[in-house]
Amino acid sequence: MSFPTRAFAAQSSSSPLEPWSLERRALGADDVLIDILFCGVCHSDLHQARDEWGGSLFPMVPGHEIVGKVLSVGTGVTKWKVGDTVGVGVFVDSCRACPQCLAGEEQYCDEGMTATYNAQARDGGGLTFGGYSTQIVIQEDYIVSIPEALPLDAAAPLLCAGITTYSPLRYFGVKPGDSVAVVGLGGLGHMGVKFAKAFGAHVTVLSHSPSKREAALAMGADDFIATGDEAVFADNRKKFDLILDTVSADHDLNSYLGLLKINGTMVLVGLPNPSPVSAFSLVGGRRSLAGSMIGGIKETQEMLDFCAEKGIVCDIEVIPMDYINTAYERMLKSDVRYRFVIDLATLKG
Repeated sequence: MSFPTRAFAAQSSSSPLEPWSLERRALGADDVLIDILFCGVCHSDLHQARDEWGGSLFPMVPGHEIVGKVLSVGTGVTKWKVGDTVGVGVFVDSCRACPQCLAGEEQYCDEGMTATYNAQARDGGGLTFGGYSTQIVIQEDYIVSIPEALPLDAAAPLLCAGITTYSPLRYFGVKPGDSVAVVGLGGLGHMGVKFAKAFGAHVTVLSHSPSKREAALAMGADDFIATGDEAVFADNRKKFDLILDTVSADHDLNSYLGLLKINGTMVLVGLPNPSPVSAFSLVGGRRSLAGSMIGGIKETQEMLDFCAEKGIVCDIEVIPMDYINTAYERMLKSDVRYRFVIDLATLKG
C-alpha cells in the first residue's frame, strides 16, 4: 500500500510553497525507502515552481539534491541495505535500453530521463515528487552512495551543482596546467572552481561583480576578472583552453568565445537565452561551443568518491523547511553563498 508523506508543495505557479501530504508508492521488490535528511535548493526548483520554463506540473514537490538513510528495502534489492547513507539526484528512471542508458549516461536517455520531480512516472503511477519531503521511494539502480568522509548537509548539492560542473570538466579532459575560466560564482560556479583546481588547472573566475573577487580567490581561484569593463575582453583574448559558463542570465557569448585559445571549448551549463552566436566567433579559432547536463549514475558516484578523496563539498546555508519561500526570494537576489540546504528534521516535527 502507498503511504502518506509530509512535504512542502506548490499548488500552482503563483502560490507559495506550503505544507502538503503526498502518497508515496508502496515498496516494490527492487525499491528502496529513504528517510530524507537534507535536500539542496537548486535554482531550477524556483524556475519550475513558478513555471518559468513552461510545462510545470502541479501540485509540485521540488528537490533533486537528496541525501538520506535507507529505511527499508524491497525483497529483490541487492545493492543497498537498511542504514546505508545514500543520495538521489536529478533523475529517478530512464528507458534502460538505449545506447546512452547502456553506457551509464542515463541523463541523455533517448526517451528522456524521468526527473525526480515534475515528471510523469514511467510506470503510470502519476507525478514524481522530490526531496522537499520526509521520505522517498526509489528504484535501487538510481541511487548513489554517500561516502562517510562527506558531511551530509554539504554533500546534498553535489547531486546537482556538483555533478553539473564535474561532468563537463572530466568529459573535455581538463588536466594539470590547463587554463580554465569559470563564468559566474554562484551555486554552480563555485563548484566549478573547486573541481577545476582539483584537476590541476590554472583557474580564473569571470564575473560581473567585482565584490566576488575575494571569495573567488579564497576558494582557490588563481585569478579574477571583472567583466563589467568591456576592455577586459580585448585584454584577455586567446587566454583560456576551456570556459565553463555557469550563468543563467542572458549575456553575449561572442565576447567570451573570443577569450578562448585556438581549439578552445566553451561549455554551457547555465541555461541562458543569449544573443545569437556569430560563426566568426567560432571559425576564426577552430573553437567549439558545447553544452552539458549533469551526469549518469556511474559518473555521479565517481564524483562523490573524488569529493571524499579531495575534501570537496559545497558552501552552504542550512535552513528549516518553512523558510523555503524566503530562500527563493533571496536566491532571486543572489543572496546566498552558495547553496541553501533544507534540514528535513524541521519537517518531521
